[in-house]
Amino acid sequence: MADKTRKILSSFAVFDSAEEGGYNVSFPDFPGCVTFGKTFEEAEKNAKEVLELWLEELASQKQKIRVRTKGLIISEVRAALPQKTF
Repeated sequence: MADKTRKILSSFAVFDSAEEGGYNVSFPDFPGCVTFGKTFEEAEKNAKEVLELWLEELASQKQKIRVRTKGLIISEVRAALPQKTF
């Protein structure tokens, strides 16, 4: 049961397909806070867990939790490779 007195932080997470399969996850607002999952669902679950642990660590060190990213947009950009590269 969730503690109704706790505040909820919403943070952008970047899910990137890993070469070996699965997904790497990083948080632009928290450099170094990363995780992985074999499936997208596992990566999402692990992302929530690692972010909560990261925030607990910041709080235990009495560091201010700053969320700087506003309106993050991630888009795939396709570009033609020069002929000599393939």
